[in-house]
Amino acid sequence: MGAAAAETLVIGGAKVHALAASQNEEPARPISANDRIQIALIGAGGQGQGDTRLASRIPGVKVVAASDCYSGRLQRAKELWGDDIFTSRDYREVLARKDIDAIICGTPDHWHKQVSVDAMKAGKDVYCEKPMIHRYSDGPEMIAAARQTNRILQIGSQRVSSIIYAKAKELLDAGAIGELNMVSAWWDRNSAVGAWDYTVPPDASPETCDWTRFLGTAPKIPFDPEQFFCWRKWSAYGSGVAGDLFVHLFSGTNFVTGSHGPTRAMATGGIRFWKDGRNEPDLLLGLFDYPQGFNLTLRVNFENGGQESEGFVFTGSEGTMTIGGNGVSLSHTPLEKAPGLVIGSFPEAMQKEIREQYDKKYPPSFPTGPTYAASERFAAPEGYSDSYDHLKNFFAAVRSRQPVVEDGVFGYRAAGAALLSNLSYQRKEIVRWDPEQMKLLS
Repeated sequence: MGAAAAETLVIGGAKVHALAASQNEEPARPISANDRIQIALIGAGGQGQGDTRLASRIPGVKVVAASDCYSGRLQRAKELWGDDIFTSRDYREVLARKDIDAIICGTPDHWHKQVSVDAMKAGKDVYCEKPMIHRYSDGPEMIAAARQTNRILQIGSQRVSSIIYAKAKELLDAGAIGELNMVSAWWDRNSAVGAWDYTVPPDASPETCDWTRFLGTAPKIPFDPEQFFCWRKWSAYGSGVAGDLFVHLFSGTNFVTGSHGPTRAMATGGIRFWKDGRNEPDLLLGLFDYPQGFNLTLRVNFENGGQESEGFVFTGSEGTMTIGGNGVSLSHTPLEKAPGLVIGSFPEAMQKEIREQYDKKYPPSFPTGPTYAASERFAAPEGYSDSYDHLKNFFAAVRSRQPVVEDGVFGYRAAGAALLSNLSYQRKEIVRWDPEQMKLLS
């Protein structure tokens, strides 16, 4: 995750640094059969297929199987990765195969725990999409399974592998904005697809969709194609705004600040625009206390009146740092620590006396750490993908058996913090969490 500046330009008075992307340095090398990692996709919806497409671009990775509860997605998997791949509606048939080294879990949230645990017990390494958990009880079981089976478990919040976020962490650690006191983060969307209103295929039926298997632990209700294909709208299968988007913002915050998460949360919101039968809010706002002495504010809005927007602003005593637009921007504006003078209404002699005493008490200070221009920007190369890097890190760990960049503990802390928002929203009260022990306190 190198974040070295490969090039520095001056544009409009601001320094612009180009970040070096590790994915552009991928060495070309022959892949032997013994070096190949064979993977299966379980949960072949849009996110799962997207992850697997990227994974298949990584040297030495081959897709050999796929599982999904909709037969059309199994057909699509064969179109993407070959007629010879094994497909099944029953993911357990995939896990029983000896030719599979690792899986990508792209199921609805309520299946993350069971699929991941079953895969690790079957001897497979697991890349599990975010949020890691659907219920708080999922986290300890997944962490325990990874430890007991000695399998690799990586959670799919790709910001943790981003060269952009690595640079932000470097800048914050170096004191570029002084003492951190507030982080503001948001993710706004302005489209039906962004609000989880996905297309239902015309052949959706109990024959093409394994509704019973899809439901799993969810309440048993008659077949509903919209809930099957737009499952994020309902809390029985998904985790709403918090699990889909807040978890990315928590992953980024925790990674950049080195924190394990907040201790207190308060959230509010509601279904403001997409009144289509969903029971998850389309607007959610959250306030969080971090034990390191800063506060986090989060916002997700599915009717923002503009283009989709995601970003962070880190506010410190000596400036602000913004993540957005495929880069990091730094505005270095140290806060004057002296109290200042408001003496113009006093007699001149008194003004002179006060100023002399003031200059003695508050002599000019000079920076002792790294210095920055008033405005600097660090930009990733065009087309950079942190998702690619995150998957590449996973497969590197599969080969080396070394720790991943986002293991179950990190993933549980990020998802556990995010889902505090749902609890606070539902209860209409402040909720508390112990990020070290990863336990709800209220």
